[in-house]
Parts: sequence; C-alpha cells; structure tokens
Amino acid sequence: MTALLRAEGLRVALGRRQVLHGLDLDLSERELVGLIGPNGAGKTTLLRALAGLLAPEAGRVTLSGKPLASLPPRSLAREVGYLPQGGGSYWPVTAAELVMLGRMPHLGPWRKPGARDEAAVAAALAATDAAHLAARKVTQLSGGERMRVLLARALAGEPRLLLADEPVSGLDPYHRLEAMEHLRALARDGKGVAVVLHDLTLAARYCDRLVLLDGGGIVAEGAPSDVLSADRLASVYRVRALHGFEGGEPFVVPWDPLVQAREAR
Repeated sequence: MTALLRAEGLRVALGRRQVLHGLDLDLSERELVGLIGPNGAGKTTLLRALAGLLAPEAGRVTLSGKPLASLPPRSLAREVGYLPQGGGSYWPVTAAELVMLGRMPHLGPWRKPGARDEAAVAAALAATDAAHLAARKVTQLSGGERMRVLLARALAGEPRLLLADEPVSGLDPYHRLEAMEHLRALARDGKGVAVVLHDLTLAARYCDRLVLLDGGGIVAEGAPSDVLSADRLASVYRVRALHGFEGGEPFVVPWDPLVQAREAR
C-alpha cells in the first residue's frame, strides 16, 4: 500500500520539552488508522505536525512524496482535513454556515459558494446526523451537537486524508458508533483517515491499524488484536482489561487499575 502521508524521523519540541522523538509513520488511502496511548503520549502533537500546523525540529512530513512545508496552504487544505480536539465556534453563525467554511480551500478569492459547495455541505451534515441543525446557531448547540457539526465541516472539504483528534469525545453512544461507522466508510471509499481515540473498544472494532504511542514514540503498531494485548495494556495504560467478542466483533474494556505498575513507574 503506497503511503499518502509519510513522517520520517519526526522530532517535535514544544518550548523546551521534547514531545516526539524521531518518529516514523505512514498513512495510506483506504485505511482507518487509530492513534492511541495514554495522556501526554504525543498524539495531538503528532496529528498537528502531520497536518502541517507544527514545524518539526528534525525529520520531515511528505504528502504524495512532496514535503509538506513546500505546499501552498490552500493546496494542503484541499488535500488534508484537520479536526482539532475540543474545537469550538464562538460566533453566532448557523451550523450550515460553519460547515461551509470547510469549502474555503475550494473557493477562489471573492467567489461565492456554488451548487457543488452547497451539495458538499448538505452531504456532510447528513453524514454526521446534523442536517436538522443546519439553521440553528452554533452557540446554541450542545457540546455533542457542536462536535458533529465540526466533523461535518472537516468532511465538507472532501479531503483525501482526514486527521481527527478525538472526534467522538462528548458524543452519546449512538452518535459515537455512527461517527465511527462513517469514518470507516470514508476509508472504504478511498480516503485516508487517522483518528485519535481513547475508547479502546472503538479502536479495536473499527480501525484497520493501530499506532500506540507512549513517551513521544511508537511502542506498537499493527492490527488491533496485536496492539491491544493484555501485556501491552498493562505496561502502557497500567490497566487490566477485559477482552472478548460480541457478534464476531472485538471489545476491550479497561477494568482494574494496576496500582503496583503505577507505583513502579
């Protein structure tokens, strides 16, 4: 599988703190990749670097073989969509107007949205079960509703690669499952999708590949069943988890904190 986005020897520092340590990662089309790991592992920093929002201290990120830093911002925004963690909107615009902002990379200066842009917005709102919110002010939406609208904004740009930081955070169980179903469908339709997740069952059930980070590096990468082993969850997450299957699909439920492991670190 040819990599769409590739990070090589990626090192990123925030202030004096080294966050990522010489990390290598490929993201390809037709693949849903889950980025997992404990708090402070470097997941958000990695996603921002992959989106071109953080300049690496060393190493490089390429998109279809071209250095990310060499691409015009509008071209990069058409190719790579980014949904930040806990993103919000503080202007009293409607949900449809906010989602239309996702079409900006496709609009020239002073050009008004056309029929294709309107169709992309409508499709994105429908995909996130937010069509009924189109006319409502974003400032009047609940946290979960706002997250669905923000995901729709990222989808409206029709990027080849979508980078989403905790897109199901704050969603109720129904909309968590629905969001993951749609992200997986995007990958099956030819998009590349990388998503930061804390829900290990969603990661195990929906992702084609998992990348487990800890301490700014990748400690495991591969099929969910391999990455989410009992030993690895104990050493990285410091939990004992329950593993099982329902209807042929896996679940992983953190059950007990490992106090001894915590004290030993």
